[in-house]
Amino acid sequence: METIGGTSPISRRALLGGAAAIAAGFGLAGCASTAQVRAVDPAYRRTVVAYQGREPPGTIVVDPANHFLYAVQPGGQAVRYGVGVGSEGFGWSGAATVHAKQEWPDWYPPKEMLARKPELVKYMAQLPSGLGMKGGPENPLGARAMYLYQGNKDTLYRIHGTNEPWTIGQNVSSGCIRLTNEDILDLYERTPVGAKVVVLAAHTA
Repeated sequence: METIGGTSPISRRALLGGAAAIAAGFGLAGCASTAQVRAVDPAYRRTVVAYQGREPPGTIVVDPANHFLYAVQPGGQAVRYGVGVGSEGFGWSGAATVHAKQEWPDWYPPKEMLARKPELVKYMAQLPSGLGMKGGPENPLGARAMYLYQGNKDTLYRIHGTNEPWTIGQNVSSGCIRLTNEDILDLYERTPVGAKVVVLAAHTA
């Protein structure tokens, strides 16, 4: 299969610049996690594959069981990306749409997460939309985020980048779908607001 080339350049420092600090200081069970720094498994590198599913071009299909996301293309092909997905008890499946997109997004942990992890509060600041963490290289949401809605309702799930690329291919989050920062840049440019997203059930994927 042909591997897709790079996208907009991000320095290694930007990709990993805050990972060690976050891993040590946050210990997040949400859209970030703790792990030893290591390279992404080659099996999860971005590549073009044949697609024989029923979804039309422009659709994003997430296969949590196998840790892949497919951006369906014309001509029976898809761009396949490796992803990190929700840990046990935090998985989500269903259909949604990309309601909004954000570059270097701020992160607003839900109240439930702050209740589970009260130690996170000291890392938060009062931002325009509430208590959160300013976007940037150290932010758990990485370089880009796409916000998933069902109708007018926010699912609270995101497709986003990560400053912890070694977690790709793992069940690590509270349901958010994470890609490397290089891959989220590529997917972000391919995906318009309004695009359909299908997250398969992990036990049937």
